[in-house]
Amino acid sequence: MDHDVLTGDCLRILAEQPAASVDLAFADPPFNIGYEYDLYDDRRAREDYLEWTERWLAAVKRVLKPTGSFFVAIGDEYAAEHKVRLDALGFTMRNWIVWHYTFGVNCKKKFNRSHAHIFYYVADPNRFTFNPEPVRVPSARMTTYADRRANPVGKLPDDTWVLRPQESDAHFQTDADTWYVPRVCGTFKERGEHPCQMPEAVLERIIQVASNPGDLVLDPFAGSGTTLAAAKKLGRRCLGIELSEEYADGVRRRLQRIEFGEPARPVRRKPAVARAR
Repeated sequence: MDHDVLTGDCLRILAEQPAASVDLAFADPPFNIGYEYDLYDDRRAREDYLEWTERWLAAVKRVLKPTGSFFVAIGDEYAAEHKVRLDALGFTMRNWIVWHYTFGVNCKKKFNRSHAHIFYYVADPNRFTFNPEPVRVPSARMTTYADRRANPVGKLPDDTWVLRPQESDAHFQTDADTWYVPRVCGTFKERGEHPCQMPEAVLERIIQVASNPGDLVLDPFAGSGTTLAAAKKLGRRCLGIELSEEYADGVRRRLQRIEFGEPARPVRRKPAVARAR
């Protein structure tokens, strides 16, 4: 099994997988805010949703290697509850990433929502994969202040990812501290049939940083297949689980169009920042 999509309930399928077999897991679970999915009911009672959350988080932990990493994308409504449960399972948080985008939800009686959360956890804080080279960027010491003390290989980006497609269509630019990539909206070419779709660029960076070629990447909520598509492009093995047969077939078709280890999307540079006088 190099690139597989299994159809059915994630709890049942995860229970059938070998323990300690996954190098990297990424989960973008239902937010329980009323999205219209094919089969899943996204309007569960709060306690039912949280009990289910505890079960699938524990199921992912069982299949994750002792050196594995786990990323969870979640909205405001249940972000704190997911963190409490991840901590209780014995994971160690490396970052609480705030993903800021501008194609947010237009609200009438509160500030418009323009962000989501991505929790970055590891099973063992002393043994995990982290490859900084793919995402290093020049620091302000280099680009603005011409400071000779600047690290010549650059710095790691901040933990707030600013996604503003109206300013640039480039993704994760090599000369910018913030990471530019649009949320996948209805008019974007990348958009599939699934109602909730992560941008490939986000998954490409996560997979490059937290896994190595040949590693196994798991997505227990495969959805549109973005995690699996990015993993295959980057030369990783991948396993997706999807409740809907219709969505799963869409993921399989998407994977068939991708060559294993094909180059990731090209990176375009922004104009250089003027140095301070």
